Amino acid sequence: MSVAAGNTDRPLVLIVDDDEEVRSALEELLLSVGIDACCFGSTQDLLHADLPDRPGCLILDVRMPGASGLDLQQHLASNGNTRPIIFLTGHGDIAMTVQAMKAGAADFLTKPVRDQTLLDAVTAAIEKDISLRTAARHIKQHLDRYAKLTPREREVLREVAKGRLNKQIAFDLGISEITVKLHRGSVTKKMQATSVGQLIRIWELLPAGIREEKSP
Repeated sequence: MSVAAGNTDRPLVLIVDDDEEVRSALEELLLSVGIDACCFGSTQDLLHADLPDRPGCLILDVRMPGASGLDLQQHLASNGNTRPIIFLTGHGDIAMTVQAMKAGAADFLTKPVRDQTLLDAVTAAIEKDISLRTAARHIKQHLDRYAKLTPREREVLREVAKGRLNKQIAFDLGISEITVKLHRGSVTKKMQATSVGQLIRIWELLPAGIREEKSP
């Protein structure tokens, strides 16, 4: 099954429920407020679909033939898919709710659910996904710029992020203070920072693996 890409910035909600009437009702509700939706009768149908990379969320039934909604949540998480999930079920219990929420679910709603309650949950989940995507895009930009730094510039950036002065950095690295200043200027330009404070904030956004690397 293939889903039209459409406008890549326009949110898309993926509905997975083995009840066709429920799927149709949810799709109509979302379309009535201008939100695109795509329906699947099982978790396998979703996993085999050619999905566009658009912001949005998932509405999952918990209990379905084959893999459950909770199984799908675990599968997506293990593959790095952070799309928010709203569970909608007629068979929920406290233990199931706790399991879903601990695993990062955006919400857990019980059928029948008020239209506005569901729409509010969907709106919040979409906003969360847009924020996550924006943050991920910024981090990728920082990583791409960091990759252009020389080994020495990375050393200087690491020391600047620790709040160390030029003369301290020069002493630790065995280079002149003038050279440190030149490296700092180059780092600031390459990382597209406008101040030391912004440079430090960018450093703190880099993955821990990079920040914890030992200097050569």
